[in-house]
Amino acid sequence: MKALKQVLRILPLCAMLGAAPALARDVTDSMGTVTVPDEPKRVVVLTNEGTEALLALGVTPVGAANSWNGDPWWDHISEAMEGAEPVGKESAVNLEMVAALEPDLILGNKQRHEEIHAQLSAIAPTVMSQELRGDWKINFRLYAEALGKQAEAEAAIDDYDAAVASLREKLGDHLNEEVSVIRFVPGQIRIYQLDSFSGVLLKDIGFNRPANQNVEEFAIRTGKESIPDMDGDRIFYFTYETGNGEGSALEEEVLSDPLWQSLSAVKAGNVHRVSDAIWNTAGGIIAARLMLQDIERIYGVE
Repeated sequence: MKALKQVLRILPLCAMLGAAPALARDVTDSMGTVTVPDEPKRVVVLTNEGTEALLALGVTPVGAANSWNGDPWWDHISEAMEGAEPVGKESAVNLEMVAALEPDLILGNKQRHEEIHAQLSAIAPTVMSQELRGDWKINFRLYAEALGKQAEAEAAIDDYDAAVASLREKLGDHLNEEVSVIRFVPGQIRIYQLDSFSGVLLKDIGFNRPANQNVEEFAIRTGKESIPDMDGDRIFYFTYETGNGEGSALEEEVLSDPLWQSLSAVKAGNVHRVSDAIWNTAGGIIAARLMLQDIERIYGVE
């Protein structure tokens, strides 16, 4: 919670800049053009990264998609979400609950919600981002436009960019390392590439990546047979757990495998378990700032 409070102390200051009321406007999104209200007061957001965008812009939604593994919210946003109503997971939105909240604006995502776009639009003007991976700034700017908070969003992005530049300078020669990013999910291992949440941040900072990860793709989906392909000078890994223990069991199985133990990063003691929420699943600006703090801590450059 201390780390979140540090982030949220910065972001509202950014959100105060250029806060003059916006005029009525049409917003172009992944589905077409949407006319949004002048100053939306009751916003429902249907993605985890969208929830972080709203909080960073000083807006607490009246309703939001449950955090994937939260109860109902990730620990790092739970305090800021006081008063918000959970409306189901991103992939299983409860339309009746959304309607009952009487929103004047809904923020969704085509990848998740294209099939229910018509129903959402019948409830309130609905702005839909395109994808849920890679550069979080794209969706952040769209949501800010829908809220009439473009200036606040640019200030928050400028602040993030300044934090990245500061970290890059602190890391110095550490940036010569090739860093590998691995995720354990039930029944699958993912080797993350550049077009992923963590991949974008690591590229922003200036880290090198192993050749198989240094491509503009999302991830390699594989199994234990590809453990040799997971090596780097340093490995960051995280685990997604669905509640049945399969993700954690796979993590334990891989980490105890002789092939894993033979990796150069493992032998050098340069392997770090990090938060799946912060490094991948939450996917928004608050998680991005907390990921920067993780890297500062891990490299001892706080």
